[in-house]
Amino acid sequence: MSVSERLVYLDHAATTPMRASAVEAMLPFLTDRFANPSGAHRFARDARRAVDEARDRVAVVIGCQPGEVVFTSGGTESDNTTIVGAATTRGGRVVCPATEHHAVLHSVERLGGTVVDVDAAGRVDLDRLATALDDDVAVVSVMAVNNEVGSVTELGPVSELVRERAPRAVLHTDAVQAASWVDVRELWPHVDAMALSAHKFGGPKGVGIMAVRAGVDVRPLIVGGGQERDRRSGTHNVAGIVATAVALDDTDAERDAERDRVAALRDRLVDGIVHGAGDVRETVDRSDKVAASAHVLIGGVESEALLYLLDEADVCASAASACASGAMEPSHVLAAMGVERSWAMGALRLTLGRTTVEADVDRAVDVLVDAVSTLRRRTKVSL
Repeated sequence: MSVSERLVYLDHAATTPMRASAVEAMLPFLTDRFANPSGAHRFARDARRAVDEARDRVAVVIGCQPGEVVFTSGGTESDNTTIVGAATTRGGRVVCPATEHHAVLHSVERLGGTVVDVDAAGRVDLDRLATALDDDVAVVSVMAVNNEVGSVTELGPVSELVRERAPRAVLHTDAVQAASWVDVRELWPHVDAMALSAHKFGGPKGVGIMAVRAGVDVRPLIVGGGQERDRRSGTHNVAGIVATAVALDDTDAERDAERDRVAALRDRLVDGIVHGAGDVRETVDRSDKVAASAHVLIGGVESEALLYLLDEADVCASAASACASGAMEPSHVLAAMGVERSWAMGALRLTLGRTTVEADVDRAVDVLVDAVSTLRRRTKVSL
């Protein structure tokens, strides 16, 4: 049974269905064109040419040079490599906001870095960031789109502040959640490094992109064969890299139309939940976040119980990031935003995408309103 025949999938921030075009692009490199691109014979050169062509396509979408594109195993590796690698090379402190993905946050904490406060929408507080910056700072990492609540950070003012107060710092952005909804060409001029992850925009899992501006020295985390200009060793995942380039290219071409379509569906979803369930708060104002994000706080319920009922009814959602699923504590993002614990315990992350249609939204509203009513009724009985 296919997903579309049964499930209402509203967890696109966790992963997206692969595009048919990306699957089709992969297949030849999983069958006949299987050679290792590091080899010397013509079959290896064919594989190498496919990787180079994919690199060219990715560079066009980012707005960087092909030589600034490094293929990795995913967003986590890209984040880790840039932050740890640049800090190791330059020496000095690393800085990030408190709402970063753990791939960034844990890297900064492991290096003994500085974590700064955020505003009520989860975006870095520029005044607090300013106080954390000085000539000793080696790396600053500020995400473009928050992975839990969907808030968008304008990187222009961040970049100006970093260039003024920490001129030798590498400015990095985790743009993993941005590519489907934000033109990353508009981000690249403000930063020195960027992380993307293929499975967030219709590509395969296990492939990431680390864009690093020419002249920025990042010590590799993975060494060995010297692939990727000695910036990330290991045999290339040719099939995955080719599919990633196709998926990113298609996403870029469709972004404007999809953003408008999905925003309308998101509004329909949230309005239906607020009207039907009552005692519901939107975590971040719609004008401050990407079109796909429908993060809400639901009074009188706990996320774990709600997700169980949604799952039983074949509606896929989450309470926080996929990496933090199963955790009973409220997310670090909501805590940093100052959301009261009572509300945070009822957090629900619904994220839409390219495959979402009106029927999914209407079904989700019906199921969710019924589930909330059931849980609130049980709570009253237990009291």
